[in-house]
Amino acid sequence: MLVRHSSDGRSVIRFRAAGVVLLLAHLLFVCWLTLRPLDVPWVTAANLRPFDGIRADLSLGPAEAARRIGEGLGVLAPLGVLLPMAGGRLLVSPWASLARTVAAGALISSAIELGQTGVPGQVVDVDSILLNTAGVALAHLLVVPVCRVRLRRGNRAGAGDLSRFRHESRALRSEAPQGATPTISRVGIAP
Repeated sequence: MLVRHSSDGRSVIRFRAAGVVLLLAHLLFVCWLTLRPLDVPWVTAANLRPFDGIRADLSLGPAEAARRIGEGLGVLAPLGVLLPMAGGRLLVSPWASLARTVAAGALISSAIELGQTGVPGQVVDVDSILLNTAGVALAHLLVVPVCRVRLRRGNRAGAGDLSRFRHESRALRSEAPQGATPTISRVGIAP
């Protein structure tokens, strides 16, 4: 369902289109960054134990740990904003939006890690999934609620379509089905 911000709805369509284009561009960049073969003399073993990689990063010192953990948080963090932007919904539960966005981020991160199993020089790390998902959640929590409030306020100052939309959606939900219940005619059984 698309909420219209102006009388013709062009601004919302442009907003969604920009979200979709930016989302696809970011996903292409992330795939290029994480799924390209690397020419390295040796690779470490895959990390399949949660938090082992983070502990190893923390043992390298605060500057190197901050850099590595920040990279893990930042790779997919834009998805926390771009996924809801591509969806284009203003009237949605903040918790449902967060849950959908984090679930999509976790699935995308898992797909990337599974894709890395066949790429030379790339190593699978379960901590990457955890950090990528946390980055998506953090970006969503910091940006999306504030942007939705601003967009709703801007819409109230305009034509007032949002209040009309709320009224219409309540009216549609409260309507009961009309007409008689269909019945099936009975056919007697022959003797």
